Amino acid sequence: MSIRRTVSLVPVIAAALILSACASNLSTGSTLVPLSTSNPPTADQAPPVPPLDADRVRAGEASYGQYCASCHRADLSGDPDWKTRNADGSLRPPPHDNTGHTWHHSDALLLSLTRDESVFPESRMPSFGGTLTDDEIVAVLEFVKSSWGPEERTFQWQITWREQQTGAG
Repeated sequence: MSIRRTVSLVPVIAAALILSACASNLSTGSTLVPLSTSNPPTADQAPPVPPLDADRVRAGEASYGQYCASCHRADLSGDPDWKTRNADGSLRPPPHDNTGHTWHHSDALLLSLTRDESVFPESRMPSFGGTLTDDEIVAVLEFVKSSWGPEERTFQWQITWREQQTGAG
């Protein structure tokens, strides 16, 4: 056998030995830790839902009334027919209470969708980044969250927390 052929077999033999050792340890009940332990966190690992700040909720309610209620309604109910597109294909303003889908999204996404230009071409929502600070937008989101029930708040917090843990968003 040539040296070149022997050298090219070394990685294959090493890999076979490593796999064999791993299989042996697993079959004997060893506590061998896999090389990749990057399992995403699960929702049940999330800490309790953070309480809403009453002052921030009040400030958010005022900003919501000034900037959001004309489209999403003062009671957060959105367009009554929000699931039906307009004739031009654009989306109607959805509700922000627990009957809508706002609570399906993380804090980071909600902040981005409010502050920045929408990534959805069908959206007619303007960007508020030039009008409201991030803190003011977060206050609006706190006001919106105050209308949700415990299940919606928990679900939305778990999405937010999981995204924070994995670095997504």
